[in-house]
Amino acid sequence: MIPLPFQIILTAIVASILAGITCSVVGVFVVQMKLSSIGFCMSHAAFAGAALGLLLSTDPLLTALVFSSIVALVLGPLSERAKLSPEIIIGIMFSLTIGLGFIFLNLSPGVAATQQALGILWGSIFSVTFDDLLLLGLLTFFIIFLLTVFFKELQSLMFNRKLAEASGINTSLFYFLILFLIGVTVAFSLKLVGGLLVFALIVNPASSALQFLYDLRKVMLVSPFIGALTCLVGFLLSLLLNFPIGSSIIIVSSFTFCLSVLLSPKRRRG
Repeated sequence: MIPLPFQIILTAIVASILAGITCSVVGVFVVQMKLSSIGFCMSHAAFAGAALGLLLSTDPLLTALVFSSIVALVLGPLSERAKLSPEIIIGIMFSLTIGLGFIFLNLSPGVAATQQALGILWGSIFSVTFDDLLLLGLLTFFIIFLLTVFFKELQSLMFNRKLAEASGINTSLFYFLILFLIGVTVAFSLKLVGGLLVFALIVNPASSALQFLYDLRKVMLVSPFIGALTCLVGFLLSLLLNFPIGSSIIIVSSFTFCLSVLLSPKRRRG
C-alpha cells in the first residue's frame, strides 16, 4: 500500500460516507417502487454525459448531471404516456446512452486509455476535490430534507400509487422528482464507483435492509448506515489489497446483500 497524504485519505473517507448515505436513501425508492431498470438506464446516461465532458474538455460532473437529468425528464413522461411498454423505452435509452458513452470516449483525443477515462468507468475517488465533497454534502442534505418534509406523500406513493393519487397527492410530480434524484445521485457518485458499477451501490444497501425490516422509517435509517459502512470497508479493502476502489466497494456491498439474504428472517418464514 502506497502511503497517501492524510488530507486525501480524509476527503476520500468523507466522500465514501456521503455517497453511501445518498445512494442508499435513493435506493429505498428504487427498490420499493421497482424502478431498477429506470435507475440502471440513468446510471449509464450519467456515464455517457461524463464521457461527453471529457470529449468537450469540460467538467464531466456537469455534463453527467445534464445527461442524467434529461433522461430522467424524458423517461418520466414516456413511461406514463407512451403506448409502448416502458421496458421497451428503457431498453432503447439504455442501449443509446451506453453506446454514446463509448463513442464519446473513443473520440476523445488521448483520453480513451488514460486514468481519467478509466475513472469514469470504474471510479477514482482520489480525484474527488473539496468542491465535489461540498456538492455531495449539499445533495445529501437536500435529499434528507425532502424526505423529512414529504415523507407521508413519498410513503403513500411507494405503498400504492393509485391510492395516493385518489387521496389528492400529485403522484406525477413526486414520481418525476424521484427519477430526477436518482439521476443526480448517480452523477455525483461517478467518481466513487464509476458509471458501470454505481447502480449496485444504490440497490444493494436498500435490498439488504429490506431483508430484515418492514417499517419504511426503519429502512430509511438502516439503509444509509449499511451503505456508508460498505463504502468504508470497500475503501479500506482497496487500500490494503491495491484493488480498484469502485470494484472493492461493490464487492463488499454485494457480499453484504448475499449475507443478509442468508440470515433474513423473511427468507426463513418463506
